[in-house]
Amino acid sequence: MLWKFRSTATTRTTNMLALARTCDAPTFYLGRVLSVPPAMDSGGSGRAYGLTPDELGHLMQHRGREGCELLRSDKYGGVQNMCRVLRTDHNNGLDGSDLEERRKVFGSNVIPPKPPKSFLQLVWEALQDVTLIILIVAAIISLGLSFYKPPKGDATKREEDHFKEQQGDIEEAAGWIDGLAILLAVVVVVLVTAFNDWSKEKQFRGLQSRIEHEHKFSTIRRGVVEQIPVGDLVVGDICQVKYGDLLPADGIIIQSNDLRVDESSLTGESDHVNKGVANDPMLLSGTHVMEGSGKMLVTAVGPNSQTGIIFALLNESPEESAEKKKKQKKKEDDDKTAEVDSKDPESRKPLMASSNNDGGSKGDFDNIQLKIHDGKSNSHGASNAHPDGANNQINREDAEGAGVADAEVKAKSSSRKEKSVLQSKLTRLAIQIGYAGTAIAVLTVIILIVQFCIREFAIRGKSWTAEDTTRNIEMFVKYFIIGVTVLVVAVPEGLPLAVTLALAYSVKKMMHDNNLVRHLDACETMGNATAICSDKTGTLTTNRMTVVQSYIGLDRNKKIPTFSNINPKLGQLLIQSIAINSGYTSKIEPPEQEGELPKQLGNKTECALLGFVKAMGEKYESVREEYTEESLVKVYTFNSDRKSMGTVINVLDRPGTYRLFCKGASEVVVK
Repeated sequence: MLWKFRSTATTRTTNMLALARTCDAPTFYLGRVLSVPPAMDSGGSGRAYGLTPDELGHLMQHRGREGCELLRSDKYGGVQNMCRVLRTDHNNGLDGSDLEERRKVFGSNVIPPKPPKSFLQLVWEALQDVTLIILIVAAIISLGLSFYKPPKGDATKREEDHFKEQQGDIEEAAGWIDGLAILLAVVVVVLVTAFNDWSKEKQFRGLQSRIEHEHKFSTIRRGVVEQIPVGDLVVGDICQVKYGDLLPADGIIIQSNDLRVDESSLTGESDHVNKGVANDPMLLSGTHVMEGSGKMLVTAVGPNSQTGIIFALLNESPEESAEKKKKQKKKEDDDKTAEVDSKDPESRKPLMASSNNDGGSKGDFDNIQLKIHDGKSNSHGASNAHPDGANNQINREDAEGAGVADAEVKAKSSSRKEKSVLQSKLTRLAIQIGYAGTAIAVLTVIILIVQFCIREFAIRGKSWTAEDTTRNIEMFVKYFIIGVTVLVVAVPEGLPLAVTLALAYSVKKMMHDNNLVRHLDACETMGNATAICSDKTGTLTTNRMTVVQSYIGLDRNKKIPTFSNINPKLGQLLIQSIAINSGYTSKIEPPEQEGELPKQLGNKTECALLGFVKAMGEKYESVREEYTEESLVKVYTFNSDRKSMGTVINVLDRPGTYRLFCKGASEVVVK
């Protein structure tokens, strides 16, 4: 058979081939060239469900053979026993009556986000810009000097009048305007930057919450497969996993077909890991299903899952991390103390007996107690019993203390906001302009002082007397004010404001195109892009496929035929092949509103075939009810190496007879 498929907004052709009969019953092969798109903390003890979150977390920390042995141990009793203990059914799932109770005991499948920065913190971050710091210093100096009023004497009044004639009374009276204008520019830059960061953070968190709510997972509840938001999953849920899924929670495999998982995000291992009930039944959140399908029992959600643990470590502040390490170290010391006491219980008896004799003995006992607790004392008998161990303990503690300090330094340095390329260049330019302005200001002050000295002492022939000291110092101060004015004018206070306002305007314009820019510096990064490579399926197209032509037997159908127009036996085999030899997670649901297209859930190519069955006037659901997923003899899942998918079933009306349905690339099926 040859089929032609049409994808919305694009057209793709897929060949379908049916051939061969083997054994006593006809064996139906259906092939195609397949293009696969890329795809709390606990609030209770958990004893009401037989297992606590800590016990489930301990189980999920084991892998491979070790995990299988622990799962089969008397403590857990296998996955079927865990379903019974957690009060769930491996076929029908939860009944939904105790979901809130499970969330209180085992937590919700929501990872608490890192607390957002307050507006004042964002203001403080914006103030760390070097250009703004230079402007603030210059503005303060300018304001201070503008209000400086030197004492006026008879000698200085003549010079002051001469100076006013040159500068003008109005300029002197408005000398504070320069400093105030600079401070206002700094305030505007800081507030605009902080408000933009705050609003973008708020919008991003809202978008992230909406995305998490829209991300759904196939879950069995009350015997019905439902698409449940991942945030609503609870411990005890039975979930269906398939190729392309991102696992939202930790779980244990109940049933699987050639299941392979990419765990590189957690373990760094690039090879895909074979998963199964017999070899490695542990599925971890945050990993991708690369091949096969199966069902899993959810055992850990939210902060108790592997992804939640990692996020909790990443979101810890340096103080929390240091405090946790100190508590862990103290617990290890207490455990070692208990271990030493249990190994040598007689060692403490004489000490305890002597503690009742006199004050000196009691003092020795206190010292020994301090040594046992801290592992640092090197006096009083028992402390010298194991000098090497004590030294090693001290070295280990020093190393851990250094590690905590290094972690705090790294966390503080990483928390600083990195500047973009444009901001770095502008800061460097502002510093260079500041250096040039400083040089010109210093040169101006020197020239004015030299001019004053030549005019007063060389031309007029005056000498420096005690009476002229005050007047001369006042003139030097005025020359210094002129130099500061030159420096203030040289610093480009409008540069950071112009950049901030321009980027903020660009972000606002892009929001009208549903393009959320969280960081303003992303605008300049995208401005340097010369080519954008985008995935076609689901991005440029709607990722929806339909069958438009078919070859059934020797007949070519340019339109979808009805079931009555084809051979009944061949049509029945065709429907069985499509219904059984597809992922049971792929299905067609009726549209939510009249006039809309039916919803396609699962693999889009398989959904196109299932839609073809419905368009012929038949129901694939009845075939799947007759041949349940658990009754399938063997499923050879599709992968890039095999380029085909096969399913072996036991023919119900012919006991002992097996039938293989196969679909895949035509050259693979023919060969």
